[in-house]
Amino acid sequence: MNELAVIKGGTMITLRQMSFLVAIAEEMNFTRAAARCHVTQPTLSAGLRELEARLGVKLVERTSRSLLLTEVGEGVIDEARKLLDGARRIETLAQAHLNPEEGDLRLGAIPTIGPYLLPRAIPEIRVTFPQLRVFMREEMTESLLEGVESGRLDLALIALPFETGALATAPLFSDGYHLATPASLPLDEARRDLDLLLLERGHCLQRHALAAVDASAFRRNAHFEATSLPTLIAMVGEGLGMTLLPDLAVRTGVAEGQGVRLTSLPDACPRRVALVWRRTTSRAEIFRKLGEVLRRCARGGMSVDADERELHAPAPPV
Repeated sequence: MNELAVIKGGTMITLRQMSFLVAIAEEMNFTRAAARCHVTQPTLSAGLRELEARLGVKLVERTSRSLLLTEVGEGVIDEARKLLDGARRIETLAQAHLNPEEGDLRLGAIPTIGPYLLPRAIPEIRVTFPQLRVFMREEMTESLLEGVESGRLDLALIALPFETGALATAPLFSDGYHLATPASLPLDEARRDLDLLLLERGHCLQRHALAAVDASAFRRNAHFEATSLPTLIAMVGEGLGMTLLPDLAVRTGVAEGQGVRLTSLPDACPRRVALVWRRTTSRAEIFRKLGEVLRRCARGGMSVDADERELHAPAPPV
């Protein structure tokens, strides 16, 4: 990393000089800063003088008792840290190609899957890929797909059917539904008298849930749309309606103690949980292994599509 450099006014400012400056600013002691950089103190001092000469400004005030950063030095330090962070990210990206099981992995997930699968999966992911650092984000499906396509995310955990374009798609398992009704009402009465409550537009679960059952058998409340499954469950528990919950969420106990009756819907058409990634990635094999980990963690009463490799289903009608 120290051999890299940036151009400044026709001269070269090296990352080595930047690391010297950051060490001096954080240690406020030349001896400790030199030890941190694994150089001698004269070498550290020479590097600082060379940097100041090339910039034409004083960065550090050195007295017999202390070190002080000048005003411009404070500003340069901030930029130096950014340069060093950027260099480290470049090294991390390169390392990921040399060893795909090391480095950072940016995984996105929709809100109706992530909280109900990833907490169980993360411990096994850490055991399977001990050198992999997984960073997770929750977003809506369209935003996740854009993130994967643009490179902001490495892969995403979504629900099908949904149009995934040119992305590689690896189905993991099928996820059915339970009908959630107020525990205070008989099931027949709830289904006859209550409106169906759903998540707000933008959540693919809204479309998937409506496509999973005979929508004509339910009276939908179009004036209320929730932002999360816990909100839907709370509304049902208060007797304000009924809703459809994915089996994945039900099996985590999300509705326990909420005054809700859960009724399995074995005839409902399940959604398909899948991973998507760019076809051009060099880490596809690692993503497939990660998919196997997620599939194992989802087992236990779900229908698991172990033999499927790709599924390209049309998006459901809006």
